[in-house]
Amino acid sequence: MKRVAAIDCGTNSVRLLIADVDGGQLSDVTRQMRIVRLGEGVDRTGRLSPAAVERTRIALVDYAAEIAAADVAAARMVATSASRDAANAADFEQMVTSVLGFAPEVITGDEEARLSFTGAVRGLDAEPPFLVFDIGGGSTEFVVGSTGVDAAISVDIGCVRMTERHLHGDPPTAAQIAAAEADITAVVDRALAAVDGTRARTLVGLAGSVTTVTGLALHLPTYDPERIHRARIAAADVAKVTADLLAATAEQRLASPVMHPGRADVIGAGALILRIILERSAADSVIASESDILDGIAFSLA
Repeated sequence: MKRVAAIDCGTNSVRLLIADVDGGQLSDVTRQMRIVRLGEGVDRTGRLSPAAVERTRIALVDYAAEIAAADVAAARMVATSASRDAANAADFEQMVTSVLGFAPEVITGDEEARLSFTGAVRGLDAEPPFLVFDIGGGSTEFVVGSTGVDAAISVDIGCVRMTERHLHGDPPTAAQIAAAEADITAVVDRALAAVDGTRARTLVGLAGSVTTVTGLALHLPTYDPERIHRARIAAADVAKVTADLLAATAEQRLASPVMHPGRADVIGAGALILRIILERSAADSVIASESDILDGIAFSLA
């Protein structure tokens, strides 16, 4: 058995997993998330803002203390879309190294997709081949495979990026939604063609947009990872939840007991990406997974 620490730093959140890995089994010691919105404004400015970097630093200080207390044998931090896109990514990497004592890995979209696939499908009892997609804040990864990865691509659509680019109203206007739909559809079609996604028999969706929509579709009284993990949601239910979210204000979304406070303003875009992926792949349902790139990072350390 080996105790490891995995950190995933994306556009919207930074997450920590400390786990014991024993062969093909992973047992959580702690799993935490902070909404830091590192990628705020990156689509427009091309740079990480000082305020966003500081929010991330504060979260990492706490994570460093957790890692030290857990006496882990190995640790790895992966930084994804926002860090790839930012002109001042080197300054961010220097900050991380000073806090954690080791440098983050700014991985490619292809590597991000492969780690997500590993985390999502290990132990999944469903019909392959799988189309695994990870809807992040700045990018979405698409991976197709059965026992391993056959094809993968990362594309620049995410809940933060699409909100900042298109969905400016509260709630967004019909014209804003139509513009977002056109943008997302074009990118999703390109991604599905690149990985031959329409041949997949099972769709598996990862990250907060998917799990939040799942919680809403299940009418849960609170966010419950155990009930959300590997729940199968019909495409028609995804479409209904998406329409409701896009018609609501951020304040109204926040009133849902399932909603994380840091996600209320961008969940409409995330749900829209999910709905369009199901439509363009002609899938009748999606399996939500709480196991994702964090689990993939942990397994890579074992």
